[in-house]
Amino acid sequence: MTDAVPRDDRVVRRVRLPADRRTPASARAVVRSVLSEAQLDELADAALLLTTELSTNAVVHAGTDLDLEVIADAYGLTVTVVDDLRGIVPPTEPSAEGPQSEPVGSAPPTKTLADLADRGRGLLLVDHFATRWGTTHYEQGKGVWFRLNRPGVPEPADALTKLTELAANGPGTDNSTDVPALNALLDIAPEPYAEDPLGEFAHSLLTKMAELVGAGGGVVRYDLGEGAGPTVLARYGRAPKAGTATLRVPLALGGVATGELELDVPATAYVRPLAALVAERLTLALENDRLRRAERRRQTWLTFLAEASELLAQSLDVELTMALIPQLVVPRLGQWSAVHTTDNWGRLQLEAAAHADEESLSELHTALQQTGPDTALARLPNALRAGGQVPLPAPTEGFAIPLIARGQLLGTLSIGRHVNRRHEPDEVAVLQDVARRAALAVDNARIHAERRSVARTLQRSLLPPALPAVPGLGFGAAYVPTGDAVDVGGDFYDVVKLATDRWLVAIGDVSGKGVQAATITGLVREVIRALARGGRPLPEILERINETLVERGRGRFCTLALASVQLTDGGPVSVALHLAGHERPLLVRADGRTSSAGSGGTALGLLDTINCPAETVQLRSGDSLIFYTDGVTERRRGRELYGWQRLRDAAAPLAQYSAEVIAARLRTATIGFSSEPPRDDIALLVLRNEPPVPPASGRTNAPASLIKESSV
Repeated sequence: MTDAVPRDDRVVRRVRLPADRRTPASARAVVRSVLSEAQLDELADAALLLTTELSTNAVVHAGTDLDLEVIADAYGLTVTVVDDLRGIVPPTEPSAEGPQSEPVGSAPPTKTLADLADRGRGLLLVDHFATRWGTTHYEQGKGVWFRLNRPGVPEPADALTKLTELAANGPGTDNSTDVPALNALLDIAPEPYAEDPLGEFAHSLLTKMAELVGAGGGVVRYDLGEGAGPTVLARYGRAPKAGTATLRVPLALGGVATGELELDVPATAYVRPLAALVAERLTLALENDRLRRAERRRQTWLTFLAEASELLAQSLDVELTMALIPQLVVPRLGQWSAVHTTDNWGRLQLEAAAHADEESLSELHTALQQTGPDTALARLPNALRAGGQVPLPAPTEGFAIPLIARGQLLGTLSIGRHVNRRHEPDEVAVLQDVARRAALAVDNARIHAERRSVARTLQRSLLPPALPAVPGLGFGAAYVPTGDAVDVGGDFYDVVKLATDRWLVAIGDVSGKGVQAATITGLVREVIRALARGGRPLPEILERINETLVERGRGRFCTLALASVQLTDGGPVSVALHLAGHERPLLVRADGRTSSAGSGGTALGLLDTINCPAETVQLRSGDSLIFYTDGVTERRRGRELYGWQRLRDAAAPLAQYSAEVIAARLRTATIGFSSEPPRDDIALLVLRNEPPVPPASGRTNAPASLIKESSV
């Protein structure tokens, strides 16, 4: 005996079923779902048996559609089966085609005892198992009902009256017919943490729908329109047979996507709204999944564009940038890619190409360079003229996008279509964005190359093209610009002939970099040359340069070392040294001893008056005087400086070498101190009292242009 608490609410289910062989199974499924929802599982065996008998009788004998009404309350279950045949049910004869109806009023055929023994037992079963049962007659037809009470639960006195009213009013009088079924379908929700939330949700929804309507099978298909074809999202039971009447409900997906819900059940007034609800929920789930995937795809493209921009920004070399662009596109966005640029006459020429299959790269180069009326090369100018996307013919199937930066047409970016796959709209938008970023990177690289060329040309103009070759006197120089090759440094050096046996050596450093620093550097260098050749003494030259910088230097100053070199026949070389705030030169004796030379003075361009005391240095045979700028001693390795002591240690072993070798070796030692590019210009000028060399050796002083370096 079940101790169940009586409830006031009822579960009511009404279904219109066709006269079909599957109707008894559908009727059982409806009754089973009501029993489960009303927690009347103890009545399942008898209820399902009696439902089968009544629905089978209606199909076999009446041959019309039938209405099934199932009412469950706190006390039991009531099932009513109503057919559409009015009057007395005519007797039937079994045949190969199944049950056939005889005209009403015709003479009944003679029945054998065996026939009577096999038939007519359905109502006996109903009478045996049902608590109550009966028949009802309506204007549209007649029906049979039965009642099963819960064991041990007393039925109220008015229950029979209420049941009689329901039977008298006929099926379909209660407005709550579909509420339990709708609630059962609405209670199913996607599990966000499932391995396949969409598939599991669709399977649960399809299974519940099939159980509610008694479908033998069902399937949910969808096609996103991406070329992959229809995909089965969920399946239940057996697959619907071809030629069988099934219920098909389309899924209203957005865009080119399509979908369908198919159930192996006839389309009835009860099934259709439930199927529409299931289809709507599946549509919402698929659309949400599509939007989530679209958002993930959008985030992926944004990450790709950010990485592409970073890679393109890291290169300021034109050729490297050209080669990098197709590598970014292939194979993610195309089977192949190529970059064409325009020359000064507007003609397109292939700069770089990439292919997903490296073995096909040579064929791609050939196809892209073919000439003719319907070739890729012939269509590329259309992209420049139209300023938009232009399709390319086979075998280079794809499209071309113009490369435009700062309003200037630089060339085209061509992209090949993947085999059996077209470019999606979001991919085309990403490619157009890549083309804009690539064009800007190419233009930046070209501007950088121009500035670097201008800087190199301007820097060379500030340095002597070659150092003079003087018997008994050696000159050596080395120059390394700052790591940023687009800016002109303020370091310079020069050697000016004053007389047959007198030379002027100058090395200086103008503050700052760029065009303004180069202008001041050129100004100082020309003032030195003009005044020195005019025979002006070094103190006066320094004063005139200081006045010039104060008036026209625009706040810039200059450190300068001037040395008047006097040659003597067979004796030491006399050097009159003036330092205007410059680094003290390094004196290297022939025996390797080192020391500093000169006295510090006032930098030029800072004050109206300066003080630059003179000091004379005698260079005996083999002695060297090394001038340098602060880029040498301030060469950095992290927080550590190269310093004057390291310069001394590097110069001491070079005492017996020529001026050119000393300059080259010191340059190498300075650059090798750190792996980082120089932060400041490096300038070295070596003056050496060269010992006489026998003529047989054929030794000559090499021009400084062979030693001077323009890059690290």
